[in-house]
Amino acid sequence: MATVTMNETRHETDRSVREIIASARIVRQNTKTRVGVRGALGMSLLSGLLMWLCFTPVDASPLAWLAPLPLLLLVRIEERTRWMYGAIYAGNAASQLAMLQWMRLGDPTMYIAWAALSFYLALYSVVFVAASRIAVHRWSLPLVAVGPIVWTGLEYLRAHLMTGFAWYFLGHSQYRWLELIQISDLVGAYGVSFVIVTSAAALTLLVPHNWLIRLRLVLPSTGPITASGLSLSDLVQVTLAFGVFASTLGYGYARRAQADFQPGPRIALIQGNFVASLRQEPPSHDDVYLTHLRLNSRAVREQAQIIIWPEGMFPWPMMLPANDLTNDDLRQLVPGVKPEMWHDNTVSSVLLEESQRSGAALIFGINSVEATKNNIAQHNSAVFVRPDVGIAGRYDKMHLVPFGEYIPLVGVLPFLKAFSPYSESSGMVPGKEAAVFEYGNWRLAPVICFEDTVPHLVRQIVASGSDSDRGKSIDILVNLTNDGWFHGSSELDQHLITAAFRAVECRTPLVRAVNTGISAVIDGDGAIREPDLFIDGDVRKNSEKPPRTTSRDSKTGAWHKQLNAALIHTVPLDGRRSLYVRYGDWFAMICMLATFAAAASMFVPKRNQQDLVVPV
Repeated sequence: MATVTMNETRHETDRSVREIIASARIVRQNTKTRVGVRGALGMSLLSGLLMWLCFTPVDASPLAWLAPLPLLLLVRIEERTRWMYGAIYAGNAASQLAMLQWMRLGDPTMYIAWAALSFYLALYSVVFVAASRIAVHRWSLPLVAVGPIVWTGLEYLRAHLMTGFAWYFLGHSQYRWLELIQISDLVGAYGVSFVIVTSAAALTLLVPHNWLIRLRLVLPSTGPITASGLSLSDLVQVTLAFGVFASTLGYGYARRAQADFQPGPRIALIQGNFVASLRQEPPSHDDVYLTHLRLNSRAVREQAQIIIWPEGMFPWPMMLPANDLTNDDLRQLVPGVKPEMWHDNTVSSVLLEESQRSGAALIFGINSVEATKNNIAQHNSAVFVRPDVGIAGRYDKMHLVPFGEYIPLVGVLPFLKAFSPYSESSGMVPGKEAAVFEYGNWRLAPVICFEDTVPHLVRQIVASGSDSDRGKSIDILVNLTNDGWFHGSSELDQHLITAAFRAVECRTPLVRAVNTGISAVIDGDGAIREPDLFIDGDVRKNSEKPPRTTSRDSKTGAWHKQLNAALIHTVPLDGRRSLYVRYGDWFAMICMLATFAAAASMFVPKRNQQDLVVPV
């Protein structure tokens, strides 16, 4: 009887111990889940906040050096917490929505595009952490190498995938640190992002383990806690990161010292102020044209040699019928347009007349319509007019904006027309090749609208426009833009900042004529120059308001927006050559391939070391 009682007591004791252990495991798992969700979400929100702060409108660029650090801490911790990637996605989606809020301003349908693009871009932070964790914890690769390679590879992918979105690269935040961004003529703006993330990864290694506990990234009992400081491996990584940063700055100072800017043509940038919106009646053609003529006349007085109007600001289209089309063919192609209109030379005559009156070459932003057998093609164009020969060239925009200028997949998904201003057609047709406008001894390459934010496109245009037989290269990049859709928002600033990197990458000055602003002259170092003369077109005689005489507000340093103006400047020509133009995106492409390899390696078994494999 005593034996039975003793056995029952032992059985009850064992059961109680098992229940206590099971209960402790549940409590620990619940605690781990709470720690993981809170910590990961906190890190993601912090990273997103820092990213938003380092770009416009806040423009606190030093914070960019800390922005990747919270995500890199999630890479550093050995054990992946539950819901970590969901928390990362949620935090970064909120950040993207804040950064891209200007997209909604053009039309109510843009709210859908704003949300869709934000949710898509938030995926990259998830992939960044996942791919980096595979490389660091499965293959024991150093964080200081893995972090910048994966980040750069994903920026390159983002610039190309689904027509690409090369905005808000981390390196773009450093546009004012001219010495740092000179590396762009070797590897593009991607190189600047690489350096920043390298430094952030080094800072990540310096974060003590007990801070990870306080940040609720790990439990108190997980991971070794040592008081010995950095390991030898960590010390080597930090030293290498410092070396990358120092060598980048050294290259920048040396490259800027080589600059020998020579005076080029005296260029006038005409800037109207016409807000674009599908929600309100557009301004009359006469108002648009006369405003630009008035500003044009003021630029002529300053002896401008080349005058540039913004995108689409010559309000009447250029009709271009094929020579073999009869009037009957034209009636069938476009029943609502009289055939006589196709053969009317009024537009070309007006363009020539204005060029001759100005005594200067003019570049007009205009819509052109080509009629060929069984087809009508609308183009967003830049037309080059010389006083001696008339129309001397035309460039048709090659990189069109989806839904804004054309409807992707409209043949398969016709309902997509509801999200575009083109209800009766599929929109515009892209141009086939770059153009070079020659005037005097100068060669100019035009790009239109957001094309100056696409690094590989601008690089191809500069490379294809170089004439090696005559030893001629592109002297000036010319951007014609209509940013009136975004109502003076931070988009105008960010567009200008992103474009500045094209000048460094190609070692070619860039001039921008932008409706509502920000028009600017950017030299080959990426410096956004104050023009020789800033003409405030909104000030009238006997006005009490003093005219603005500079492109920036003297008190805040902010660029003037939403005003009529003309900027006159002698463009500084840059004789340096760019390896980026010659070799392209070899560096960023290697980073992208390495990122793909890291992601794919999770499916490769690691022999005899299953106990070392850490969940990603």
